[in-house]
Amino acid sequence: MILTGMQIKKEIEAGNIFISDFDEKRLGPNSYNLRLYNKLMIYANDVLDMKRKNNCIELTIPKEGLILEPGELYLGKTIEYTECGNFVPMIEGRSSVARLGLKVHLTAGFGDIGNKLSWTLELEATKRIRIYPDVEVCQIYYNTVMGDTSIRYDGKYQNGKEIEPSKLYKDFE
Repeated sequence: MILTGMQIKKEIEAGNIFISDFDEKRLGPNSYNLRLYNKLMIYANDVLDMKRKNNCIELTIPKEGLILEPGELYLGKTIEYTECGNFVPMIEGRSSVARLGLKVHLTAGFGDIGNKLSWTLELEATKRIRIYPDVEVCQIYYNTVMGDTSIRYDGKYQNGKEIEPSKLYKDFE
């Protein structure tokens, strides 16, 4: 089951969920809006290799905005750092953002029990779009779980506070 906004607030107050810079104004009926950090990354190579660390170029989103181009994959991150106890966090793009043709995550919107991180976002524009730092670009929601929660996330992205390009190459080591 998905937690309501008021239950998310209660779980934060009880210390079972942590969202840095929590602001009740960003709390929705069953989610919490997360903001876009002012940095992005793009991959430097035209061909990405799963077995190798791929080089990235960092971009800054100025206050006056940055135009994203179709056909480019942009990696961003949430300003907020989140931690969850025995819940499964998930992120989705906000509908107002999606209606402008901006995909906020391609397939990585699912978190694991026990994750602690700032969310890396995979941004893709269907049309040219100007984006801005600090915009509420996605929402996080929490699912309850059934069963033993002793297996907790401790993977290669745990405690990440920066934009995290793919680390799939580590699976081949």
